[in-house]
Amino acid sequence: MTTDSSASSLIIGGAASSPRAPLPTLPPLTLYIHIPWCVRKCPYCDFNSHTASPVLPEQEYVDALLADLDQDLHAVYGRELTSIFFGGGTPSLFSAEALGRLLKGVEQRIPFADDIEITLEANPGTFEQEKFVAYRKLGINRLSIGIQSFQQEKLEALGRIHNGDEAVRAAGMARQAGFDNFNLDLMHGLPDQSLDDALSDLRQAIALKPTHISWYQLTLEPNTVFWNQPPVLPEDDTLWDIQEAGQALLAEHGYTQYEVSAYAQAGRPARHNLNYWSFGDFIGIGAGAHGKLSHPDGRIVRTWKTRLPKDYLNPAKRFQAGEKYLSNEEMPFEFLMNALRLTAGVESRLYPERTGLSLDTLAEGRREAEQSGLMQVEPSRLATTERGQLFLNDLLQQFLN
Repeated sequence: MTTDSSASSLIIGGAASSPRAPLPTLPPLTLYIHIPWCVRKCPYCDFNSHTASPVLPEQEYVDALLADLDQDLHAVYGRELTSIFFGGGTPSLFSAEALGRLLKGVEQRIPFADDIEITLEANPGTFEQEKFVAYRKLGINRLSIGIQSFQQEKLEALGRIHNGDEAVRAAGMARQAGFDNFNLDLMHGLPDQSLDDALSDLRQAIALKPTHISWYQLTLEPNTVFWNQPPVLPEDDTLWDIQEAGQALLAEHGYTQYEVSAYAQAGRPARHNLNYWSFGDFIGIGAGAHGKLSHPDGRIVRTWKTRLPKDYLNPAKRFQAGEKYLSNEEMPFEFLMNALRLTAGVESRLYPERTGLSLDTLAEGRREAEQSGLMQVEPSRLATTERGQLFLNDLLQQFLN
């Protein structure tokens, strides 16, 4: 896909789209780093993760990540990183030495904001106190710990490699290593899970005093073991009871829901994810990583990288597997599918600032959504009603072209 500087239109997928205004300012910039290896692939997981060999190619992969980043630098010159997120896979399988070399290489290429947030995903089965002390010394200042459940039967059903005691110890070890900001990932709607089971998990998570809890329902995704061999999941009435009771319990203990499945103590939302949901920019490096970058002239491009680790590490293959420029017609859906995940939505002014398009391009869909009781009638904000949060997919259909 190309742009024709001699014409007034943007060429996208062979079709002309009316010009959009230059962006007044570029949005915040973050970096996502994908490390694709796990000890074992979980049966519900549809992420780009692969079972690790006994010896990981740490040096080769870090070299590839930095070379991948080099190819994206032309699009972000002069900007700084406000957050970094190591996702996977299980990034905590990598040594502190490897991650330290990587972070040093990134900072040599793109300046870090003074208050940069650097998050590392970790699984309880990979926790070692010395290792996590070393991570903290590198400047990694936030952990996201994949608990999913504290109950042995549920952990076994989910194919997790840790037990409930290890999950509890992981939170304690994180705090002892100097992490005063960490998330616990927890699922509900698990095979044969009752309301009491779900609330027991949630109470245990709250007792560990994380600053953030990601609490979301298990869904069966294509290309997973669970999709082909579905477990028995709770009935819809039970799922609804779990959702209502769980949200009330989290609120009672000071965890405010600020996104569909994210709950945080005051002042502790995940800044990296807030950038996604407010249509910020992010570079994605690593096997299968996705990125989204804005240009001053109004162009916005999404990119994705080569998916298989063996291909990503192959010097004969390109890191980038594809790219797509967002057309004006796609922009309302692209912006709102992120922004409306936030329970408070976003200020209306953010739409023209981040897309270069007038609010008028949302007018028809917005009017229908307001009349349906799915969006708030609030000129200064783009936000759903409580009903709209429950039927978010239906709401977004009104902005598809």
